[in-house]
Amino acid sequence: MRFFPRLAVIGLALAGALTLGSCSDDEDRGPVVVSIAGRPDDLAEPLEHLPSPAAKLMMEATAQGLVSFNARGEIEPALAQRWIVEDDGKSYIFRLRNAKWPDGERITSQEVARILSARVKANARSILRTDLESVVEILSMTGEVIEIRLSAPRPNFLQILAQPQMGITGKNGGAGPYRRDRRGKAWMLTPALDANGEGETAKAPRSANRVLRAERMGMAIVRFREGKAALVLGGRYADLPLLNFAEVENRAIRVDPVQGLFGLAIMRREGFLGDAANREALSMAIERERLPAIFSLAGWVVTGSILPGQMDLPRPPLLPRWSELSIQERRDYAKVVISGWKARNGNIAPLRIALPPGPGSNLLYGIITSDFARIGVPTVRVAPDADADLTLIDEVAAYDSPLWYIGRISCAYDISCSAEATDRFREAQQAQNLVELSRKIIEAEALMLSHGGYIPLAAPIRWSLVSRRLRGFQPSPRGRHPLNHLLVEPR
Repeated sequence: MRFFPRLAVIGLALAGALTLGSCSDDEDRGPVVVSIAGRPDDLAEPLEHLPSPAAKLMMEATAQGLVSFNARGEIEPALAQRWIVEDDGKSYIFRLRNAKWPDGERITSQEVARILSARVKANARSILRTDLESVVEILSMTGEVIEIRLSAPRPNFLQILAQPQMGITGKNGGAGPYRRDRRGKAWMLTPALDANGEGETAKAPRSANRVLRAERMGMAIVRFREGKAALVLGGRYADLPLLNFAEVENRAIRVDPVQGLFGLAIMRREGFLGDAANREALSMAIERERLPAIFSLAGWVVTGSILPGQMDLPRPPLLPRWSELSIQERRDYAKVVISGWKARNGNIAPLRIALPPGPGSNLLYGIITSDFARIGVPTVRVAPDADADLTLIDEVAAYDSPLWYIGRISCAYDISCSAEATDRFREAQQAQNLVELSRKIIEAEALMLSHGGYIPLAAPIRWSLVSRRLRGFQPSPRGRHPLNHLLVEPR
């Protein structure tokens, strides 16, 4: 991906003076300073603020799970040093490495099993709710071994366990790889001691430490530009236009090749939005093809399908029936649908569209409201936590399976959904072989696309700013960047 020339429609507005401080003596010897989009509370109490980007990063840094993602987005050992899969994929057995809590006590399998069981229960109300439904029980087999039993095979189960929501924390802190210490508005992260009490902390240079700060993206960009931060994480579409006036080198901008959902979920199941023809008309009216140019991001993949690709299915993802029509043909058809509904039911109340703050949301809303107006549908923008008719879903897929996509827009969530498609999804979750799994997913996908409770727009956007002297950073298909994989290149 590359960035187009800078836009002249959005400015970088920063109120008041910005005092930029660094916690390091210099870039060679001091810790790596990291800024991430978010609020200070996200770092102070990460488990309470998931799934915010800052909370996720703090959980990954201080409360790793059994496994984790490396810089390339691949599974690697974390609290578990190795594992085996048995019973045709329904039993995962993990052997824990020697690890300690921050108070020096050894981490046992009994504690890990208890904490993971609590995580599964707590996440029954989170965005991982459909992903953990196959967990039957978590058992401590010995002091070092635990087993997780599933009701059906889940080929991507390790990727689920690598989510920050499954991190291991105790009353005195997390399982590493860092220990944390508050320093004003920031946090100092130092490598954890190993089980023998010998430390990486003692052996590693100060550049192995991290200073982590959660702040508004505008502040983070300025801090990076002034050389007071080596890494900025958590960039999304909403703040993307800020880069056009940030005066940072283009090569410092790294865009992750993530997949997931970026589109509008319909929240109402009655009235105007209760009609499938109206939902389809709204989807037809949006000119997705304008997104890359308006956001100055070449290569941004727009789509009208639910799934991003064929994945492990025997055929490519389904496209909406109008996919071969021109935008003008789509709008002409949509106008007829909307006019017919108005003739039978009267005027349409403005649709309330919930979007997060930020200049990117201003641009996105401008596209949506103008395109809906072209077919006779009025809109009004509301805050993300307000009562809304449509709300943006902007999420990176937790794992590489159609199950994640189908599950995220199923009736497990409070959105307009197909009960029949959700039934097929539930059956797919319990499939005992890949043939049955594929068949049920194909049926669910077709039903969900026909229902139209989710309006796909594009792939999610995740971007970072990376100092040229920071090594080990890699664009991640997960949008995840473990801090313990970073090194500072000496001058």
